[in-house]
Amino acid sequence: MAKRDYYEVLGVERGASDAEMKSVYRKLAMQYHPDRNPDNPEAEAKFKELNEAYDVLKDEQKRAAYDRFGHDAFEGGMGGGGGGGAGFGGFADIFDEMFGDFMGGRRGGARRGSDLRYNMAISLEEAFKGKQTEIHIPSSVQCDECNGSGAEKGSEPVTCTTCHGHGKVRAQQGFFTIERTCPHCGGNGTRIEKPCKSCGGNGRTQKEKTLSVNIPAGVEDGTRIRLSGEGEAGPRGTAPGDLYLFLAIADHPIFQREGADIYCRVPLPMTTAALGGQIEVPTIEGGRARITVGAGTQSGKQFRLKGKGMSVLRSPARGDQYVEVIVETPVNLDKRQKELLEEFAAGQNEKTSPQSAGFFDRVKELWDDLRD
Repeated sequence: MAKRDYYEVLGVERGASDAEMKSVYRKLAMQYHPDRNPDNPEAEAKFKELNEAYDVLKDEQKRAAYDRFGHDAFEGGMGGGGGGGAGFGGFADIFDEMFGDFMGGRRGGARRGSDLRYNMAISLEEAFKGKQTEIHIPSSVQCDECNGSGAEKGSEPVTCTTCHGHGKVRAQQGFFTIERTCPHCGGNGTRIEKPCKSCGGNGRTQKEKTLSVNIPAGVEDGTRIRLSGEGEAGPRGTAPGDLYLFLAIADHPIFQREGADIYCRVPLPMTTAALGGQIEVPTIEGGRARITVGAGTQSGKQFRLKGKGMSVLRSPARGDQYVEVIVETPVNLDKRQKELLEEFAAGQNEKTSPQSAGFFDRVKELWDDLRD
């Protein structure tokens, strides 16, 4: 009987993620587990089929082979000659073609140096203007004594006799030819007979690096900047890793940022709010802007300053600044000031306080409805 499609067995689409397949597999495995289904050959068969399917699809390399060749990838049905792999039609070469870049292929070679992460805190003003600064990071750097070769001066690395310079060794497993990093040279393809005394043959030493970093104007919180080749040096002269800067923008005492726009709240004297006038507000570039406030301005009123917001990354444009005024109630009044306010309150009516009057009219109507 022909085998069912492995994706059909699991009940997932071909593009399903590893996490999705794992979740479905666990649920089905629990459902059909022999311990939960004693003396049930049908459940036992489904459990075995489920495990066979998941064993292939959970493995990145097996899954890729299955997606390309189906069940033939594991059963010798690709048109080759049959058992033992001798007449298999070059499946090892096909496997190498599919995974050569991922596994190093025939070229071998050690892995590059590790990537590094550096967290940097900047102010909102620095995010607006951009910043040129220096950072100091402890890192592995190329050994000066051996120029990264790992060999003592006057000597050279020799070709590894195990992998013959490929950096990889092969092992036959059924129809598969699996490549692994050479255990004797660590994937370098060469071996050090006389290690450098300074680095012990590794080709790199620990040192604090000083780097000049340019933070462009307009960066946002969480921005990641990649500095190619500034990570740890690779072992024995191999390529270095990269350095990633992660930016965190500190909270500002006045401004709040939303994308390219910035917001601020400004206290407004009650007299200015009532009579109208002009106020000055700070801007992100360090200057001031003048706003004309109309008579009768209420708390919460917003004013827009076009083009006074944040810089936009890699663009000459700028966002806007929004100023919200908060009317300030006078405190610490002297006797004369209290008398003046009392005189004003005595003459206050619906025209001078329309919002208050309207609110209490609505409350009165609500209470009358509740009584009815």
